Amino acid sequence: MLCDAILDFECSTISHQKDSKNWPSLATNGDEVSAETHRAFYKEYLAVMDLPAEYYLDTIKIVFQDHLLADDKLFLNGRKIDLKAIRDCFLMTVEGENDDISGIGQTQAAHELCVNLPPDRRRDHVQKGVGHYGVFSGARWRSEIAPQIKEFIFSANS
Repeated sequence: MLCDAILDFECSTISHQKDSKNWPSLATNGDEVSAETHRAFYKEYLAVMDLPAEYYLDTIKIVFQDHLLADDKLFLNGRKIDLKAIRDCFLMTVEGENDDISGIGQTQAAHELCVNLPPDRRRDHVQKGVGHYGVFSGARWRSEIAPQIKEFIFSANS
């Protein structure tokens, strides 16, 4: 299973590496809008490469391998993180139907972990037709996801 995940990640990365080099050809073909959109996407996509490896690997180990948060065993600066203490806020999770990095359910699990948060303060949104990066960038983000988030925030403040 881990090998499959690594292979999927490597294939996705190789595909994105090839695509990230296509924006100059779009510009030379006169499609400057597509070229700029393409360039901006890959500038953000590749920004995670600036994260220290230790931070990324610690997060993977703590959250996804050791399940310390989900198993109620996570400490920060010597203090236990108590998800049961979350009572007076709002929680919205957003996932992409075609996410090849974070599968459906990874953020939805937050609803099960925040047991003292009333149901009327929660919302889950699964966006059809988008992958990992489409959740927070691109046309679907602007036309479908961002308005959902905006509406949720406004309803929380009313």
